[in-house]
Amino acid sequence: MNKIITIIQIVSALVLIVLILLQNKEGGLSGVFGGSDSSNVFRTKRGMEKKLFILTIVFTIFFLALSLASLFTY
Repeated sequence: MNKIITIIQIVSALVLIVLILLQNKEGGLSGVFGGSDSSNVFRTKRGMEKKLFILTIVFTIFFLALSLASLFTY
């Protein structure tokens, strides 16, 4: 049982890494150091960007649940 949880956890971690890397990166580090440009407008996520964001949240919760499950099975 522990091996199955570990394998699923590794696969979900890889999927989570890919989902995070696919997120839209806009400002880079310029926003951290006070860089301002005209793209600092608040906007809502739409379409594929919103689905990717929700899928990332779902896989994060799934990965957390697997981590807790592997903690309690040992």
